[in-house]
Amino acid sequence: MKKILITGGAGFIGSHVVRRFVNNYQEYSVYNLDSLTYAGNLENLKDLEKKKNYFFIQGDINDREFIDHLFNKLYFDNIIHLAAESHVDRSISDPLIFAKTNILGTINLLEAFKRINKNNFKGKVFYHVSTDEVYGSLGEKGYFVETTPYSPNSPYSASKASSDHFVRAYGETYGLPYVISNCSNNYGPNQFPEKLIPLFINNIIHNKELPVYGNGNYTRDWLYVIDHAIAIDKVFHSGSLKETYNIGGFNEIKNIDLVNILCDLVDTKLNNVVGSSRKLITYVKDRPGHDLRYAIDATKINSELGWKPSVDFNQGINLTIDWYLQNKLWLSNVISGEYQKFNKKYGKL
Repeated sequence: MKKILITGGAGFIGSHVVRRFVNNYQEYSVYNLDSLTYAGNLENLKDLEKKKNYFFIQGDINDREFIDHLFNKLYFDNIIHLAAESHVDRSISDPLIFAKTNILGTINLLEAFKRINKNNFKGKVFYHVSTDEVYGSLGEKGYFVETTPYSPNSPYSASKASSDHFVRAYGETYGLPYVISNCSNNYGPNQFPEKLIPLFINNIIHNKELPVYGNGNYTRDWLYVIDHAIAIDKVFHSGSLKETYNIGGFNEIKNIDLVNILCDLVDTKLNNVVGSSRKLITYVKDRPGHDLRYAIDATKINSELGWKPSVDFNQGINLTIDWYLQNKLWLSNVISGEYQKFNKKYGKL
């Protein structure tokens, strides 16, 4: 069986990718490598525990000796690399861990993959999953395309831009086969509630403040996470080597408009007076280096691979809110830290 290593597979996006590959490709042995830091949650994958083609490995991509031992033991055929530190606010307070994980961790994987294949890369691929934040900030018009010059403005985006460059460098220098995708903001089930949408859903449920940066006019494109997993599947199986694919949801929304939508939809679903949660909105001091607008042009992946989002934003956000309302225990366990007991019980080397 072909061995696929998916790094960061207990995280938000990674868990949806792992689930798709385990369920859709019985001919693959899918190895989920995750260090189970705060955002890694094995509860996300409880439904896969008894699958014969699924294997979990707890480990840190920053530990080169561990990575080398793992690759020597299992000789992975392909890598889908999602493991990363990924929150801009955290990168501002602790940029070093972002540099270590997102840059050096990626290099450790590239080195191990290069070494075990000994320049025989037939049928192999290193797939690096990245972000649109590497492109920097847009003005009021225009879209990010695959050839947009990199111009990162936060420690997070700088670390991801660097890892993108290292992947391409290994391709050009050592002939390592790679593909890269850059996605817009993801939302959907199982997202750690430090991110805007699950945080605000939870705060509305509990009648807590909704802190909005600046004037709330920052604009983002929103991509439903299950659609992103489908896109990753498409790029992995059909994408051209040494190419980049932008993946976006075609849903450009200002933050304050998104917050108002969340307030009204959650109010409706909780039988509150519609709009009553808007009083919870509180404008807070803007964060440094805040990019004004991101917008993805996903024409290439649509025209070359036939991918497009299966849901529009209205459908996706309703599905998302319903999931969190139906999974309040999951949300409570994450916020309280209770989920870490599950990780300790089922995490293993």
